[in-house]
Amino acid sequence: MNEEKDIFDRIMSARLFRPLWPFWEKHREVLVYLFIGGMTTLVSWIAKFLWNFAFYAATAEPTALQNTILSVVENAAGIAFAYPTNRKWVFRSNNPNILAEAGSFVGSRLITMLLGWLTNLLLVNVLGVSLYLSTVIAAVLVIIGNYVVSKLLVFRKKGDF
Repeated sequence: MNEEKDIFDRIMSARLFRPLWPFWEKHREVLVYLFIGGMTTLVSWIAKFLWNFAFYAATAEPTALQNTILSVVENAAGIAFAYPTNRKWVFRSNNPNILAEAGSFVGSRLITMLLGWLTNLLLVNVLGVSLYLSTVIAAVLVIIGNYVVSKLLVFRKKGDF
């Protein structure tokens, strides 16, 4: 690996984890993405549920408008956290055109936000599923979608696909 070791590589270089190094090297990007994706999900959910608590009395059955606002809050917090962490640790981007890359990232996240929003609207407002359960289901779909879109469009490197 020509790239400098970051915090994740240093942790995996510890004696305790050395036997896992070959697996780590082979699957590093996906493993770091899962960690960062989990942290992004946590940040997003904290923002969403704090907003729900502060403005909607912590309802488990928000109206369609409330659900839409919650999705926007959730995704804005997620994007603010995810772009710099994905750029630095997951995809290790060296793209000098940060504004264009960030714009692509935000655009791609707006697409997957639509997926999460529609999933929540369908589950909560049509099928009567709890906001909390629908949020988990939507998160799984969005995390997968975000990785694919980020890998294929935003942080694409020469030789990828």
